[in-house]
Amino acid sequence: MDDLLTDALRRLLTDQCTPRQVRAAEAGEQATALWHSLAQAGFADALLSEDQGGAGLRLAEVFPLMELCGYHAVPLPLPQTMLARALLAQAGVAAPPGPIAIASAAVQEHGRVSCPLVPFGRTAETVLLTLDGATRLLPASHGQVSPAVFALDAHLQWDIAAWQQGTPVPGMHELQTLQACCAAAQIAGALMSLFHRTLQYANERQQFGRPIGKFQAIQHQISVLAEHSFAARMAAQIGCSAASWQPGRLQVAIAKARTSEAAVEGAAIAHAIHGAIGFTAEFDLQLYTRRLHAWRQQAGSESYWHGVLGEALTDHHHGIALDLMREASEPL
Repeated sequence: MDDLLTDALRRLLTDQCTPRQVRAAEAGEQATALWHSLAQAGFADALLSEDQGGAGLRLAEVFPLMELCGYHAVPLPLPQTMLARALLAQAGVAAPPGPIAIASAAVQEHGRVSCPLVPFGRTAETVLLTLDGATRLLPASHGQVSPAVFALDAHLQWDIAAWQQGTPVPGMHELQTLQACCAAAQIAGALMSLFHRTLQYANERQQFGRPIGKFQAIQHQISVLAEHSFAARMAAQIGCSAASWQPGRLQVAIAKARTSEAAVEGAAIAHAIHGAIGFTAEFDLQLYTRRLHAWRQQAGSESYWHGVLGEALTDHHHGIALDLMREASEPL
């Protein structure tokens, strides 16, 4: 089942999520047709049980779909919507039909609820947000939108009245872990795309009468890029290793710490190999490297998640790293 879904999503994104369409979404064009195709094919409900109209997949089985969203630079929060709909189903709340963004933090100031960074806030229709221990669904259209650094992200503010009228989601929910899980999987996919594109460029770009990939210095850089790309993929798989829909915080800490490290190194190596052309807006490389830097910061960078792992090591495992590794590898 998961292979069939992965192949189906790969074909759909290859056809409907081209670099031209990604650029159009970043410029403000609505990706309505792409979302309709994704929703009609059932990808947004992959983590729901069959009784709830979903595919009944585990998070580990959905990882390839989340990774593909990074590989194709999908301008919609599909992984976030998958996890948000699973959370809402568990809480007994009807999910809205459109794409759902997850925001891990908000503050209340001057009579407004403010979220400084909503990943995919420009293309999401609804935001799953926590404030003072309460979680609600808020329509993105009811908020005041301000630009963020990355083109598809946004700073959103809602009136207190809009917050109170939002759909309550019962229970205590740790949204940062869900957000970091999505970011790690997308980083892994973007890095793999970066690796493939850089390898192809090195084999095609001629200098001194032969492909630059024949030079030992370039080969060394490509090998380091491959190391980071595959290490990030393995770490992201650990983050999505849960047997249910809900990722474990310890596993996500490993995933987000390693993928965030790899994002910085991978982007730098790819640009070094491509040279000046890699920095141009017309070249596709920047579609991925900009995302890598944005996703690295989302839900905490590597330094934050290293701190989470350090606390787990000292507080619960008495400094014994092997015990921490055993717990992280146990099925949830």
